[in-house]
Amino acid sequence: MNVLLYALVVVIWGTTWIAIFLQQGPVPAPVSIFWRFAVASVTMLVVLIAMRRLRRLSVHDHLFCLLQGCCVFCFNFWCFYTAAAYINTGLESVIFSMAVLFNAINSFLFFRQQPPGRFYLAALLGLTGIVTLFWDDLLASGFNTSLLFGIGLSALGTYGFSLGNMLSLRHQRRGLETLTTNSWAMLYGTLVMGAIALFRGDDFTPQWTLSYMGALLYLALLGSVVAFGAYFTLVGRIGASNAAYSTLLFPLVALTISTFYEGYVWHLNAVFGLALILVGNLVMFAKPETWFRTRRLRGNAA
Repeated sequence: MNVLLYALVVVIWGTTWIAIFLQQGPVPAPVSIFWRFAVASVTMLVVLIAMRRLRRLSVHDHLFCLLQGCCVFCFNFWCFYTAAAYINTGLESVIFSMAVLFNAINSFLFFRQQPPGRFYLAALLGLTGIVTLFWDDLLASGFNTSLLFGIGLSALGTYGFSLGNMLSLRHQRRGLETLTTNSWAMLYGTLVMGAIALFRGDDFTPQWTLSYMGALLYLALLGSVVAFGAYFTLVGRIGASNAAYSTLLFPLVALTISTFYEGYVWHLNAVFGLALILVGNLVMFAKPETWFRTRRLRGNAA
């Protein structure tokens, strides 16, 4: 079951980045995000009600769902959609893969789970990889503020996603059903995003083109309903840090697609930087104590 959930998250989230790219244009980012999660949240709530699986929540739990919605289905996506105007969406996905490090930090801050010693090596590799990945672009642009802004927004959005992971973990530790909390959080994130769009005076009319509407439906139904449901189910089954392992794989899918659709060019520094980031994430999941114990047992058996 875990393998299937991983596969869904990797394949779907690896392809949603190009769908975000297809939504770039005259429609403001808050409006695109609003329609994406409006379709997704209504779909989830209708399905749960029809299946009689929508559970009651206390007012206190609803407030935490509101907070989760702001972190995972609102402000973080505003960061990602805005950053797509400044950097390649495939590169956004690479930065998003750093969620595993943010999860380790937030697990310590909120649950007092001490990060393993390998965290520091993983963080060093990841940060070095980010700098290496963007080094040519930074030099070519003369450390242009637009590029730095795009990188910073992607990192901020990733941190928001990690905070949402912590809230999902909080729900599940209280025995709340993932689909219920996820649905309410998505609805609340939609309402907050809609309020922001209204405050900004944005026009809520979507772009009636095949590419925009196709991307909207893909992001709403597969990217939001299916992928987020699979991901937060993984968080409950194996923990936030292990679930974030999926972020190690989908940047490879996203960058491959970006190569064909956005014209991403693989310079040597990009390959080396991506390798450092992926190795850094992999280090977070390495369990040397298990490896040494296995080797010792084999040696004793011999």
